[in-house]
Amino acid sequence: MIDITLEPANDESVKVGRPFHEGEIDTTHGPILYLEDVSVSFDGFRALNKLSLYIDDGELRCLIGPNGAGKTTLMDVITGKTRPDTGAVFFGQTIDLLKMDEASIAEAGICRKFQKPSVFEQLSVFENLELALKANKKVWSTLLYRLNSEELDKIDHVLKTIGLSELNRQRAGALSHGQKQWLEIGMLLMQEPKVMLVDEPVAGMTHQEIDRTAELLSSLKGERSIVVVEHDMEFVRSIANKVTVLHEGSVLTEGTMDEVQNDPRVIQVYLGE
Repeated sequence: MIDITLEPANDESVKVGRPFHEGEIDTTHGPILYLEDVSVSFDGFRALNKLSLYIDDGELRCLIGPNGAGKTTLMDVITGKTRPDTGAVFFGQTIDLLKMDEASIAEAGICRKFQKPSVFEQLSVFENLELALKANKKVWSTLLYRLNSEELDKIDHVLKTIGLSELNRQRAGALSHGQKQWLEIGMLLMQEPKVMLVDEPVAGMTHQEIDRTAELLSSLKGERSIVVVEHDMEFVRSIANKVTVLHEGSVLTEGTMDEVQNDPRVIQVYLGE
């Protein structure tokens, strides 16, 4: 499933506890995502427990951890699906995500891709990207609308990025599992997100598709921030400079893949399973 609607919507230099003010997003200094002391409980179960996390602008970060560690709940909090009991969640240094609904957060530039691909299978690859354009969706109510040259160039660029240029007229339902995942990533890119949240992108892929997905996500870092939740450790190693390990709703440790794989705590609670 992908966060997309056909209706119009809408570092160290950041010190803990510093005052924030609402306004336009500012990512020139510090993290683009700032979560501090975030706790979420469901019927007495604490899914997140005073979790603090900082994602830098342009960074590709991988989140790993055992089932129940809080990875999905964390993504839900960032996108506004779940409201925390306590804590602060900021986009850039100025935008308080806890004051926004899901649609407003998506419109601000935070997009999420779920594990199961959800494309419009009866439409072509090109048409899927066309529908995902970040534009006034009222245009889709009339068959008289025609894409302008800038929009056509944008679709062409995304097709090349996701490696589906030659299949642009192919019906999406006829694509392989991996190709559907790439198309869905392309649909996110059409919306020009500042942050992409990607949940288990290589589940069910062939080895060749996994390698291509690693190349695709690696090519996107720097242009936007990407947070990937994944269980495939070799895939994580191939794309991440920094890995965050969650356990029982908190950050257990962070570091390079080598550092976290050799951490006795990580071995005990996750990798040693």
